[in-house]
Amino acid sequence: MIALDTRQVAETLDRLFLDAERNDPPIMERLQAEAAKRGGALDDHLAAEHLGEAYLSIDSHTGRFLYTLALAHASRTVVEFGTSFGISTIHFAAAVRDLGGGRVITAEQVAGKVRQARANLAQAGLDDLVDFREGDALQTLADIDSPIDLIFLDGWKGLYLPVLKLLEAKLRPGAVIVADDLDIFPEQLRPYLEYVRHPDHGYASVEVPIGDRMELSVRRF
Repeated sequence: MIALDTRQVAETLDRLFLDAERNDPPIMERLQAEAAKRGGALDDHLAAEHLGEAYLSIDSHTGRFLYTLALAHASRTVVEFGTSFGISTIHFAAAVRDLGGGRVITAEQVAGKVRQARANLAQAGLDDLVDFREGDALQTLADIDSPIDLIFLDGWKGLYLPVLKLLEAKLRPGAVIVADDLDIFPEQLRPYLEYVRHPDHGYASVEVPIGDRMELSVRRF
């Protein structure tokens, strides 16, 4: 049996998906109401206040896609920007477990989310495979010293490109980068998408219609 389908992991994920379905809609309604008061836009600080307790999680289908991608790509070093409550982290850690070992390095700004994610990974029995980095990702991810097989970008959208550039020298040829939420934040993600889709920057990149749409990029050199 694959790690993702063991009882310990499956029960943890079922609980988290249910919690996210209950938790996030009221938060998003408040966020939309605040945005409407301000002409449709929120500054980063105010948005962060509203989203600090939101799961903003991938769905189960997207999670299994990420697990399968990591497994197929033999991704033993995975870097995740945006841990939140650890749902995607569990999927990557399950893939690393099934590959025989490795580590998931995951960065999250919100301290409360880091504490809860640690507890969720422990409940899933996968915490020994995860290196939690709390704080500003541009600082906490700066000292990664091993070649990176896969990056998952699912944190603050304006930081997708700075985080990628921070880690770019550590990417091995053929490394995979997945950027989430193209549907939700198209304007914020425009600079990132223009970068990875530009032929001079060393990526082959394609949009994937899964979840809130993703950009799947492969490092060519």
